[in-house]
Amino acid sequence: MTTAQLASADRGLRGSSVLVVGATGGLGSAIARDLAQRGATLTLVSRRQDRLAALDVPGHRVALDLRHPDSCVAAVGAAVAHAGRLDVVVNAIGVVAFGPVDELSVDAMEELFMTNTFIPIWLAKAALGALGEGGVIVNISGVIAEQNLPGMAAYGASKAAVRSFDEALGREARRRRVRVIDARPPHTETGLTDRAVEGRAPKMPAGLNPVSVAATIGAAIAGDTTDLPSTAFGP
Repeated sequence: MTTAQLASADRGLRGSSVLVVGATGGLGSAIARDLAQRGATLTLVSRRQDRLAALDVPGHRVALDLRHPDSCVAAVGAAVAHAGRLDVVVNAIGVVAFGPVDELSVDAMEELFMTNTFIPIWLAKAALGALGEGGVIVNISGVIAEQNLPGMAAYGASKAAVRSFDEALGREARRRRVRVIDARPPHTETGLTDRAVEGRAPKMPAGLNPVSVAATIGAAIAGDTTDLPSTAFGP
């Protein structure tokens, strides 16, 4: 994006209060940087205080484990307390597991759905009461939600559930003039596959640069987009 294009997009986000959860991850940190460049006032949430402290993005830092519904409420409250309101919520939290279904442990399955499916639902529930007209909720379901793959069935199902949730949430939130964006970027080099909760990633082609993926998401937030399919992220 050129300087002129970024300046134009900035007008939609400058001074906006944005909550980014999963802010220290490979994609979450890139999104936070992009939104900071667009002039947003950020509240950054991650489980680990040390990683938040090391994050090179300006913003209010809050260490929370969002696998607890009360923590989702606390995250929203922290953003409102920091900036006086809440305009945008970006959920960049996610975990992955690999392996055939009959080899995947129940614990891994529970972690996939707790983190990938329940957190987006709980966070949206908490945010809807705080977002005003023109508010935005962004969830990242990923390309796996468009076409699931062998060896990733449970992971893909947890993400497809998010896409389905976003589809219905978008219709509900429209009554409040709140926009819901479901982002489905192709495989991106975030390092997530190296941190699988179980199993080992198959050999994959090189993924997208998180910076370019973040720029696409940032532009969608600043604009009027309501859906970001995998094709929106380029080849």
